[in-house]
Amino acid sequence: LQQGDRMDRSARSLGAAAMDFSAIMSTLDEQLKPYRQTLPAATRLPAVGWSRGEILRALAVIEAREVPRWREGYASGAVYHGEEDHIDFLNRVYAMYSQANPLHADLWPSLVKFEAEIVAMTAHMLGAGAVPPDAGPEERICGTVTSGGTESILLAMRAYRDWARQRKGIAQPAIVAPVTAHAAYDKAAQYFGMKIVRLPVDEEFRADVSAIRTAVSDDTAVIVASAPGFPHGTIDPVADMAAIAAERGIGCHVDACLGGFVLPWAERLGYPVPPFDFRVPGVTSISVDTHKYGYAPKGTSVILYRGKHLRHYQYFMVTDWPGGIYVSPTMAGSRPGALSAACWAALMSMGEEGYMAATRRILETAGAIKEGIRAIPGLRILGEPLWVTAFTSDEVDIFRVMAAMGRRGWSLNPLNHPPALHLAVTLRHTRPGVAERFLADLRAAVEEARANAGVPGGVAAIYGLTATLPAEMVQEALKAYLDYLYEV
Repeated sequence: LQQGDRMDRSARSLGAAAMDFSAIMSTLDEQLKPYRQTLPAATRLPAVGWSRGEILRALAVIEAREVPRWREGYASGAVYHGEEDHIDFLNRVYAMYSQANPLHADLWPSLVKFEAEIVAMTAHMLGAGAVPPDAGPEERICGTVTSGGTESILLAMRAYRDWARQRKGIAQPAIVAPVTAHAAYDKAAQYFGMKIVRLPVDEEFRADVSAIRTAVSDDTAVIVASAPGFPHGTIDPVADMAAIAAERGIGCHVDACLGGFVLPWAERLGYPVPPFDFRVPGVTSISVDTHKYGYAPKGTSVILYRGKHLRHYQYFMVTDWPGGIYVSPTMAGSRPGALSAACWAALMSMGEEGYMAATRRILETAGAIKEGIRAIPGLRILGEPLWVTAFTSDEVDIFRVMAAMGRRGWSLNPLNHPPALHLAVTLRHTRPGVAERFLADLRAAVEEARANAGVPGGVAAIYGLTATLPAEMVQEALKAYLDYLYEV
């Protein structure tokens, strides 16, 4: 009877949770479908095309609603530079190459130049200069331009999978990763039939080296580290992890998608940056996003390898297709050449001096924000981050804090295990008054949450609810959420 009662209570609890989720979904329209009442929905092609003037006027209405939040610094991450002159410059470059496609290199040989130089500049920034000039192709740093950090990680994991199959005869190669490593590694494991071994982190939310050493097996293809990790902004002990990889003759991939264009300059500025790049023996690949702190338009990243032999496992080629020889360096066939051109332009226009100045502003602002968070009763910072700052509370519901911040216009990143929020400081937050506004709103939001005022809605409520549900039910809820996004 007791077991039956428990099952009945559990069923009632899940039923209530399902009802709660339905109620939460109904609150999302204001956040995610705000144009349903103001702009006509297109469910088929218009019989007669709209005039360009009509389209531009409609887009101007949307822009006026959406731009102010990120421009005024209300978003965590999202837009990393955002100054009008920078955006206008990149848009001019984009317009010059809007029809360009790297797949047709003979038509746009300039794209060959741009992408090769993007890789070379990024590699030099991340320690390629430490490789001796007379080193062979197995040691020289090389890479490709990709569409984003997830594709960079996917390509690296696919390369390690095929390397492990061919060189070591491993049927199902394994990825060894701390729990804080990006979800793209789980995506890679699912896409490519790999095994992923997730391991606990230490009290500072860094990878546990002893746990990694124990977990590495004969089936392990790669150990992955983060510099820094997305959730808490902490840097894994890359040198120790790479040493284990070198001892075992396997790969060590460093995800520097967030930090690749910050940490080299932070080190020069005297901040405590542990070794993480190709200067570290045993590091065999690095992913770094040009479209974050490289200040390029959205849609570019770089994957770097120590040696062409690894990059070759990333390539795709078919030699006997009736359509001709087909070869591509990354997942896509056709790619937007305008993004590569604008990425090259961003790197060339910023230069080392520009990145150094931007990093100084970001880290100084992040320091002030961290100090302010520590001064708010009930909040505590997780780990020792440099500029991606995660904080939680043992006294108030942190997702109620998130909801209260949302009502004040802020878009923060919610985290799990433990429940927390983070702010990725960008150049938008370095503008006068933004950090002060954030801290004032955060103090008020904590007091609002402490008084239990207001009911979390939207994404904040989803995070709060899913923390109480079985994984299978959370997955079904997330499917419903994604389905909702594609409803007109």
